[in-house]
Amino acid sequence: MASEDITIQDDSPEALNPEGEDNSGSEMTFLEHLEELRWRLIYSLIGVGVGSLLCWIFINIIIDKILLTPARHAGVALQNLKPFGQLILYFEVAMVGGVILSLPNIFYQLWKFISPALKRSERRYISAIVAFSSLCFLVGIVFAYFVMLPMSLKFAAQFGSAEIKNIFAIDEYMSIIISIMLGSGVVFELPMISFFLTKIGILTPAFMRKYRRHAIVLIFIVAAFLTPSPDPVSQLILAAPLVLLYEISIIISKLAVKKS
Repeated sequence: MASEDITIQDDSPEALNPEGEDNSGSEMTFLEHLEELRWRLIYSLIGVGVGSLLCWIFINIIIDKILLTPARHAGVALQNLKPFGQLILYFEVAMVGGVILSLPNIFYQLWKFISPALKRSERRYISAIVAFSSLCFLVGIVFAYFVMLPMSLKFAAQFGSAEIKNIFAIDEYMSIIISIMLGSGVVFELPMISFFLTKIGILTPAFMRKYRRHAIVLIFIVAAFLTPSPDPVSQLILAAPLVLLYEISIIISKLAVKKS
């Protein structure tokens, strides 16, 4: 009886791809990418809707106890100048609050959409990346609320002639504080932006170290423009976290290069 050769095939992921890449599935077509993007947007919008509903339930607390507190501490007088102005304002605050509450879900959907382009070993860190991204954004909002807003509102309330009473329109006030908080949240995403740019090959830690001095000078210039008061201490309070974020971004960029 003739002997038969027996071949043992190792189908483990490591044997199929020693670098840990997942090539088991076929490459997605353009239409499949669009379909994936559509569902990720739908999931994100569902999260925003749920978050907005929660904010609407507690809308009075959010506006009276949180958003109007900086105005009270700065001695700013507010008034509504439009019919149904407060109703529209409540809807806007609920929507913005819904976006903030659903940030972890939004970041998760974003990274899940990007994940097919990542190695299998890199996909394991999606949860950590989502948590860190959300934390950075929330820290930026908290920094703006407790540091930037008091300085800005105090300056705006006290500036000008004593013969002119400063009374702010409520929609303009809300627009200012929401813009500052969201803008600060975006700025605090600098470490994650550096990670993403490094992964796609646009940014390198060597480049960031080379132009560190230029970046620090630019940060202080931006802080001088964003700080309404000419007080150098206020400018330093704003610039110090930005410099720290830049240094953290260098470290994260270096780690991203090592993992590539």
